[in-house]
Amino acid sequence: MRRLAGLLVVPLLLLATSACGDDKASDSASSTNGAPAITAGAKFGEKPTLAKGEGDPPKELKTEVLSEGDGAKLKNGDAIQVNYLGQAWDSDKPFDNSFDRKQPFDLTLGAGMVIQGWDKGLVGQKVGSRVELVIPPDLGYGEQGQGEDIKPNATLVFVVDILKATQIPASAKGTAVAQDNIDLPKVGTNTDGKAPSVKIPKADPPKKLVSDYVLEAKGDVVKESDSVVVNYVALVWKDGKTFDSTYETGKTQTFPLAQVTLKGLKDGLIGKTVGSRVLLVVPPDQGLGDEEQQGIPAKSTLVFAVDILAKM
Repeated sequence: MRRLAGLLVVPLLLLATSACGDDKASDSASSTNGAPAITAGAKFGEKPTLAKGEGDPPKELKTEVLSEGDGAKLKNGDAIQVNYLGQAWDSDKPFDNSFDRKQPFDLTLGAGMVIQGWDKGLVGQKVGSRVELVIPPDLGYGEQGQGEDIKPNATLVFVVDILKATQIPASAKGTAVAQDNIDLPKVGTNTDGKAPSVKIPKADPPKKLVSDYVLEAKGDVVKESDSVVVNYVALVWKDGKTFDSTYETGKTQTFPLAQVTLKGLKDGLIGKTVGSRVLLVVPPDQGLGDEEQQGIPAKSTLVFAVDILAKM
């Protein structure tokens, strides 16, 4: 089954991948428990710089709370938003950071969207906290490393500011909307957290984008600047075959809409309300175009049933 990860611009951290903190830390903050020291930008919200690690790196995951927020504790299944900076233990130059992009990073904790050291190290931390993670290779990128920046068997160090956390419902819960156009797919209205059925008619697909409510909720309106947490089923109109489904993996996806390059998917979600289920029919010119991509035939009309579970 193909995945939609290639439709997004994602940072290195991905595996493919608000309360404010207090100001207890100072710009001369030093580390404890053997974690590399922050040499500048020690306060929550500031871009930090990190010293090299000293001596041999720890062999176990370490989480050091540099400043503790007063928000809720993070749990597996929470959609969270963070800023971060990462570098290797034996380096003083970061390989990735979200501060320069001025775009926080969104993920669902415990869903396997990121390296294991993040999923394990952030559980139980409070929103508004700044934490430092020291991640051994077996909870990072292991023997294979990652590109040119992360060597095989590298120990990784991250400074993470926890900005937001949202609990994710199992399903859309809105009011059912009549699906009386016989030339459009029919989507199931179950709210049990299982994949809705999608029945594609034996008709020619529409030439324009369709974005219709299946279940309409009274949540916040989705804007292009939002990141939305979704469950979805995605099919090819011509043969009705599913090419992607979050229900198959048991993991929601978080879409920063400004970064979604599949135009019909982005445009179809903007303006809809959180908590709703939406039918999207995406014509080729707003989908994958005239070339085969990820095993999907050229000029395919795509069909999505999307539950908009939350926004960040």
